[in-house]
Amino acid sequence: MPSPFPGMNPYLESPQFWSEVHHRLITALADAIETELSLKYRVAIEKRTYLNNSDESVEVGIPDVAVTFQKSTLTSQTPATATLPTLGEAVTVTIPVPEEIREGYLEIREAATGYVMTTIEVLSPTNKRAGTGREAYLRKRQEVLSTPTHLVEIDLLRGGKPMPILSEIPQTDYRILIALGNRRPLAQFYGFSVRQEIPKFFLPLQSGDTEPIVDLQSLLVGIYQRARYDMAVDYSQEPVPRLKEEDRVWADELLREKGRR
Repeated sequence: MPSPFPGMNPYLESPQFWSEVHHRLITALADAIETELSLKYRVAIEKRTYLNNSDESVEVGIPDVAVTFQKSTLTSQTPATATLPTLGEAVTVTIPVPEEIREGYLEIREAATGYVMTTIEVLSPTNKRAGTGREAYLRKRQEVLSTPTHLVEIDLLRGGKPMPILSEIPQTDYRILIALGNRRPLAQFYGFSVRQEIPKFFLPLQSGDTEPIVDLQSLLVGIYQRARYDMAVDYSQEPVPRLKEEDRVWADELLREKGRR
């Protein structure tokens, strides 16, 4: 069955699904764009790897107290009766450890030279909360913005802190930012809600080249059906993160109308 939502399905933002959705979307984007590009370009799937040392995942350091063992020397041949100390009961606990994060993104490259014409990023939760993941992404973002490379930044997550934009813009559920290398500091911004279809946009390339239309909505519709998310999503529960109250009421009516509740 198709997704019951007209645009982004908020249930796919759940930690249970998002990693898979992100991977599938990056791959689907690469395949869809590749078929529309001239032979001048190729699409490369790249990967960014780092250790997440946020509050949820911190390094395990060396303990303050070291336990050492020393051989005992027998001072008497006469066996002695020793009283063993009473041992406290230990319980098994979980400690935070650094978590390796791998994030995929796309680069549109000139086939002949390898020059990166456009970078396409689909944001992950680690990019939108304080910590190593956000710092790593912001460094990469600044690197791209300091070059002539175009940046396409896709944010399909309601949770977390959005990426910095200097202009006053309305608070929307989702965002798409297109920063052309020859127009900075100006950029194109698409803001949309959970009730709206995801807007289409042109993929920026070199001036004079035919720019393919990127249709994220169609890609996500296909991903939802191929991955059979309808069999995995529990629509009787609220999505994570929860919708705003007015959107929660709207979603409840929609899901009942579609027979999902």
